[in-house]
Amino acid sequence: MQPTQRALPERLARVNPTRAFLLALALILAGLLLPGIIGGLVLLVLAAGMIALARLTWAVQAPQTRLVRLVLLTALIGIAIFKIL
Repeated sequence: MQPTQRALPERLARVNPTRAFLLALALILAGLLLPGIIGGLVLLVLAAGMIALARLTWAVQAPQTRLVRLVLLTALIGIAIFKIL
């Protein structure tokens, strides 16, 4: 692995878990409370971030964790599409 590829996981490991949770919670609430397409786009941005994080950590997650992540991502994308339509 190149040094630039290691930098992102190392930076993510130093993120305060409480701050990350509160930011994700704020984005979810904003996406659910904002009207129509704006709320849907906020949820899609959050889903894109979750997909990127899942790709980085997929190999080290247990199968049950992978399943939960896929279910949550599917639900989030479904809600986002519902809000946009």
